[in-house]
Amino acid sequence: MILWQTLRFAAGGLVANKVRSALTMLGVLIGVASVILLLAVGNGSSVAVKESITSLGTNSLTVTSGSSFGGARSASGAKKLTVADARALATEADPHAVRSVAPVVTAAGTALNGDISYSPGSIVGTYPAYFETANQKVDHGEYFTQDDVLASRKVAVLGATTAKQLFATADPVGRPIVVGGTPFTVVGVLKAKGGTGFTDPDDVMVAPLPTVQNAFTGFGPVNQIMVQAASADSTAQAQSEITRILLGTHAIADPAKADFRISSQTSLLSARESTTKTFTVLLGAVAAISLLVGGIGITNIMLVTVTERTREIGIRKALGAPRGVILGQFLTEATLLSVVGAGLGVLAGIAGSHFRIVGIEPVVIPESVLGAFGIAVAIGLFFGSYPANRAASLRPIDALRHE
Repeated sequence: MILWQTLRFAAGGLVANKVRSALTMLGVLIGVASVILLLAVGNGSSVAVKESITSLGTNSLTVTSGSSFGGARSASGAKKLTVADARALATEADPHAVRSVAPVVTAAGTALNGDISYSPGSIVGTYPAYFETANQKVDHGEYFTQDDVLASRKVAVLGATTAKQLFATADPVGRPIVVGGTPFTVVGVLKAKGGTGFTDPDDVMVAPLPTVQNAFTGFGPVNQIMVQAASADSTAQAQSEITRILLGTHAIADPAKADFRISSQTSLLSARESTTKTFTVLLGAVAAISLLVGGIGITNIMLVTVTERTREIGIRKALGAPRGVILGQFLTEATLLSVVGAGLGVLAGIAGSHFRIVGIEPVVIPESVLGAFGIAVAIGLFFGSYPANRAASLRPIDALRHE
């Protein structure tokens, strides 16, 4: 009965000042919704990166120029990766360790289809093995072949986004396009992988390596060499084979001075997950400030409420209301403000997570919902305790004299 009366008095006090109470709840709402949404964005970014990396397959390796060691050659003295390096990997590596090898060059250019102009995110020149290594599956049409590479044919396979931008709903297969003044014939369209945050893996055009080199990059170094290990279990053996062969082709005796890096999907995934976890924690910390601001708002509003109702407090204490009843009433008011505001914040946060934010699909963390709600309520109790204690400590005679 006493609890019910306390709740009734507390609710009546809040309803008596609707605008003030609503503004205080709004502060808590924003804080809780911010925590849920920002953590969801961080988690969504982590999920997107993980999907993007794992889509390449656990047995995919990427070789790039540069060194992971401090004692490596200077940038000017380092030897770049070449098509000859890729050929050496394809012919000399243990076939039980390495399944396929694909050198890759990238370029930029504008593609034209009649009056339609579009610049793909990247133009890739490579070998047919690239499609399997990068887990790029054709949706319709076909891949280009090794004969197309040997003959330097001007054929291209388009990513789903590039195809849509150039041809809308029409079938691009067999249709001509012009890229950087060079005519190409579209032979296939890749299956859509879906966007993963700021980059779109479907915004690509893939063509035979010699064709891209002749038209865009020249016959110099390659950007990277993609290697597919025979299986996930043979990835370590494949890395050893790659290291052994490239040390030989680059005439390097000391492995510590290697001028190339080998990245596996597992190591890349671990590094990315560590980065995104830090990013998520940072977002959560920033959002937590909103909760703190909401708590300060509760303190200010409750102090104003206590000041306005000083005579009421004096009358109740003069009639015999114990200190605990007064303390409980104002603590309950502060808690109601935080509970209602937090509840609305949870609804707003979950609703907001259904929309893409800066190109990322938010993924709500259930623990963040419960945590944000619980912390908001705790903050309401904490920041409401000072005004409530101040109200309960008033002497009846001083409260009755208050104007």
